[in-house]
Amino acid sequence: MTAELVRRRVATVVRKLVIGQSTIAPIAAWDLDDPNPIAQDSPVRLVHADPAMFVGGVRALLFQTLHPVAMFGVAEHSDYEHDPLGRLQRTASFLGKTTYGTAAEANEAINVVRAIHSRVVGTMPDGTIYRADDPRLLGWVHATEVDSFLTGHQKYGATRLSPDECDRYIADMGVIGTALGMDDAPQSQAELAAMLDSYRDELAPSKQCRDATRFLFAPALPIGVLPFYGLIFSSAVAMLPRWARAMLLLPVAPGIDPLLLRPAMSALTRGLRWAQVAPHADESTEHVGVEG
Repeated sequence: MTAELVRRRVATVVRKLVIGQSTIAPIAAWDLDDPNPIAQDSPVRLVHADPAMFVGGVRALLFQTLHPVAMFGVAEHSDYEHDPLGRLQRTASFLGKTTYGTAAEANEAINVVRAIHSRVVGTMPDGTIYRADDPRLLGWVHATEVDSFLTGHQKYGATRLSPDECDRYIADMGVIGTALGMDDAPQSQAELAAMLDSYRDELAPSKQCRDATRFLFAPALPIGVLPFYGLIFSSAVAMLPRWARAMLLLPVAPGIDPLLLRPAMSALTRGLRWAQVAPHADESTEHVGVEG
């Protein structure tokens, strides 16, 4: 089997898992007549094209489970346990369209999400009403995603962003967060860190958090994918703040990250880059982070 045939097969398998039957458009595509709200030279386009997004995405989901209200809403309104690949594919589609699509495509994806959020309303066990379009909840999901995608890229991306580029990534992602309905999107690493810290008193490992964590530990994926997913999951756990790992009861043994996980995960992302696998599509219909 030639190297080119191996590359094509790897790319086909991963793309089928991540985007289903959608067709990936060229990452460099740019419509001068209807430009995406994310500028063509934005670090967002660089970060979201790298396979390091896979580990960043799992980290974001683990992080998000710590908000009891967000996770209660997921438990009541989401079918993630029965359709994990569909969830992944819709998330990849949203990121692809809002990052690489035309302005019309990006706005369409955002409007679909806003419409979904407007219908997600419920009552907590203590009688508190929650809404998926609550700007505070949207802020938590946005902050954990941006922090996780950036952390994953800085650790496993093909290149590293400079401090100024990190700030621009965060500010440009704020365009999407604001469009989805959050307030005061962070514009820099310092503001992002402060925003995450502002949620600490609201976080707790609820039953829904435990259920989601167990699911993320061993989702119903094709058996041939599980060893690779296990590496991604372990690497994502290692990238979480220590206090978050403690709340999730997901310890990392001393030395395992630098000695085992980092070399293995770096090799995996290099292999995916060689296969020219991008972790997104541009034909989105729905955004499914914790809030979707």
